[in-house]
Amino acid sequence: MSLENIITKVSEMAGNTSPMGASIKFNFGDSQIVINGTGDSNVVSTDDSETQCTIDMSLDDFESMLSGELNPMAAFMGGQIQVSGDMSVAMKLQTLF
Repeated sequence: MSLENIITKVSEMAGNTSPMGASIKFNFGDSQIVINGTGDSNVVSTDDSETQCTIDMSLDDFESMLSGELNPMAAFMGGQIQVSGDMSVAMKLQTLF
């Protein structure tokens, strides 16, 4: 799946839930996806902006998470996901995924 397709899927998922009240960045190294839920809706972009929480992971692992092939908790415990910043913000992702 291309980054553009992943962004489309994340945008659809984020648009179907109420605003998170926080901002989070998925950092894939050379690209990122930012979900800003501090306004009236969750806005998805590729802007490399400051967020309350950053999740470092590979794009392939993120795609596997979206498809349900990779359990987020197992990925976190196995070191495939590194979280920096406010961990409570990372927990809000359960409402999106």
